[in-house]
Formats: sequence, structure tokens, C-alpha cells
Amino acid sequence: MYDLPDPPIVPTLRVGTQPGTLSVKRQSAQSASGEGSHAERGNHGGMGMSYPAYPEYKDSGVEWVNEIPIHWGVRPFKFMARIKNGKDYKDVEVGEPGFPVIGSGGQFAYASKYLFKGESVLLGRKGTIDKPLYINGSFWTVDTMFYTEINRNTFPKYLYNCALTIKFDYFSTNTAVPSMTQEDLGNIVFPCPDIKEQTQIATFLDRETQKIDRLIEKQQQLIKLLQEKRQAVISHAVTKGLNPDAKMKDSGVEWLGEIPEYWEMVPIKYLCSFSGGGTPSKENLSYWVGGDVPWVSPKDMKSFWISNTKDKLTVKAVEESSTNFVESGALLMVVRSGILQRTIPIAINTVKVTLNQDMKALRFNRRMRVEYAANFILGYVPSLLLEWSKEGATVESIEQEYLSASLFPVPPIKEQIEIEIFLKYETKKIDQLIEKCNKAIRLSKERRTALISAAVTGKIDVRHIVNG
Repeated sequence: MYDLPDPPIVPTLRVGTQPGTLSVKRQSAQSASGEGSHAERGNHGGMGMSYPAYPEYKDSGVEWVNEIPIHWGVRPFKFMARIKNGKDYKDVEVGEPGFPVIGSGGQFAYASKYLFKGESVLLGRKGTIDKPLYINGSFWTVDTMFYTEINRNTFPKYLYNCALTIKFDYFSTNTAVPSMTQEDLGNIVFPCPDIKEQTQIATFLDRETQKIDRLIEKQQQLIKLLQEKRQAVISHAVTKGLNPDAKMKDSGVEWLGEIPEYWEMVPIKYLCSFSGGGTPSKENLSYWVGGDVPWVSPKDMKSFWISNTKDKLTVKAVEESSTNFVESGALLMVVRSGILQRTIPIAINTVKVTLNQDMKALRFNRRMRVEYAANFILGYVPSLLLEWSKEGATVESIEQEYLSASLFPVPPIKEQIEIEIFLKYETKKIDQLIEKCNKAIRLSKERRTALISAAVTGKIDVRHIVNG
């Protein structure tokens, strides 16, 4: 039998602690002709699924495949389909509706004509090369995407599933942009049964991967709901407080609504000081080599607490450039980046750092705690993005003028601390649920990949499952 991990159960978020390993147990000829010829579901550590292997195998002669069923052969890609180059689309570009124009990153335009009509497997030539696509219809591909004219002895969906098993990192050419050549693709060898069995395998994989994809989609929907709940919990706490019986007053900010009547609304420029950063000359190696001073740039803003950075400076670089030291406990904010179209990256540094020119540091005074300020921003990202951005600006940025004049609610310090403690507890519970969902997605994707590989290399026999 060939054991695969089951997808996690979505509604309960119960997932196994291990993704599971794949192992083959040979069937005897007797078991293959009897009960063992049917798919068996077993409870392997609480989340296993078993499929029968073929009764007899032979060496494939292909290192990455190893053995294949005795009645299978192997075939290079170029003998299963003709790999064709895409073309420039400028002369045929139209608005919607039209035929899809597809590059290695996906569809991005429409064309008045089509380059090919029918079933085809598309493979990236340059850029995103590790995401084959299956298409059935009329389309146009550009020069970053190969398309295929599939031979009659090859079932298109089977070829697509074979393409999903390609080790693209091994074949990618050694250039700055990942690239694949027609020759390399054409010489990749796949296990190949007759077209009837190819069809059975593709039908089985269609059905099973759709089940897995539905589970993944449900988990993604749940993550979205949990993220919305997280933001709602934060926004309520930092503007309404923790006392449901507190008397309220109008905050004076339309999107903020009411706040407790003893809270103040204060422009942030009276609650903190601002400092910026800069980039020392990249040409001066003495600024960058051997340094141990953290230099924060937008790429480091992936966690709420920052204690380390990808790039580091020397003390000399700080002394001789426009960047400055920022003591620990400041609120770090990205103020210039394309990411400001959808969010405001913020973090708190736990060590002394420096910043690049796309960052600002806010050092809060005794009237406001940095964690409370951070939570207020996290609770109202969409509204603050609108308030802090310059209307009609071509570059995504937070304007210092608008930021410094922005009104923040200011509870007493004791209450700020209570709100921080409450939010740490509540957001931790939500974050744990989100991580369970993400883990379930990872396990489901691992199972999907393993199932496709096992089916197209003949490690499992699914013929009876489709026919049954």
C-alpha cells in the first residue's frame, strides 16, 4: 500500500503534528486480485489514507522516477507535445472582451486574435517558471510563456500533472531572472502508461485535488474572518476602552466615532518626536563590511518586534551619513513604499537601530505608550491610510504634515496598560487559530503535491477507483 496524509479537517481545525511520510508496501498478486485491489482507508496516526500499489514493477531507467509499473514506459516531453514559443501581442491587443493574453505571471491583457485553440499546457520560459498552467480554449501567449501542441497519444490533463512534478530549480538557467529552455523542457522524461490509463489517472487527480483545493479555500476564508475579527477587537479596545458602562463623547473624527468622555483627542505631534533615516553610500565598503549596527528598511518590517535586520552598518557609516541611531522602544513605520496601497507596516525595535530613508521612528513621550499607539494604528489601517496620504500622489507615501496633525485618542496611562494586556491575550488566541489554519493549508498542499507525484509515477494504482 502507498500511504498519504489526509487533508486536515477544516471545521475543527484539527491537524496532525506531522505532514506524514510516503511509503510503498508491495501487494502480492493474490491481494491485488482480491480485497487488496480496492482503495483502503486506514487510520495512520489519525490522518492517513492508503492506496494500492501496482502488482509488479520494473526499473524505469530514470533516476528521479526509480521503478514504474511493468506495463508502463517512459517518454520525453518532446514526444508527448510540441513546445511552442509565445509571440508579441502589441498588434492584437484590445480591451475586454477578447482572448486572454498570458505570460509567465498569468493573464494580463486581451487580444483580438488567438495564437492557439484547444487544450494546452503552458510553461514559463522566463520569470515565474515553476507554475505550469492547463488551459482549454482560445488564447495568446507572449514570449515569457511556452505553450504546447499535445500529441494524440497523450491526455492533456495527464501531461499537465506530469509538468507539476518537474524539479524546476534543477533546470533553471543560471541568470538573474529564472529561465527555462525548450531543449531542457523537451528532454525531461516522464513515466507514461497508455492513453486510457492516463485518462483514468487525470480523472482521479481532478477529483481528489478539487477536494483538497476546497479545503484550502475554506481555510483561507476562515483566516480572512479571523483577521477581520482581530482588527475589530483591537479597534474597539483602543477607542471604546474596556469598561462597557463608560460614558461616551464624540471624538470629533467621523470614522472614529465615540470615545470615553474622560479620554482626550490629541494631535500625534504633541505625543511623540519624529526622526528619519538614510542610506550610506553603497560604494563605500567601509560602511557595510563588518558592521553590526542594525539598519531597518521596509523589507525588515515583517514582524511586530525588531531585534535584527538583513543589512547592517558600521559605526563609521552612521557618523558620516544621513542615517541616525534610534534607541530601543520606538515605533518604526514605513512611510514610502508600494505596500502603503494596502497596509501600514509598523514595528517596535527592541535594540538600538538605524533606518533607511523610507522609514520614520516615532519616540512617544509620557502621555502615550508605544504599544497602545501601535495598536491604534493596527486597528484603523484603512482610515489612517486615507488620512495620511496625499490625494493624487503618484508615489505611495505617508505625508509628514498629515501624520503629525492626526488625532489620537489618549486614555490615562493606567488604562493604556490594561488595554495592552487585554489585547495581548485576545490577539494571541486569534493568532494561534490563524496559525492552525496556515498549518492546515501547508499540510493540504503537501498532500496535494505528494498525491500528484505518486499517481503520475505509478506509485499508486487508481484505475479501480475511477472505474468503481
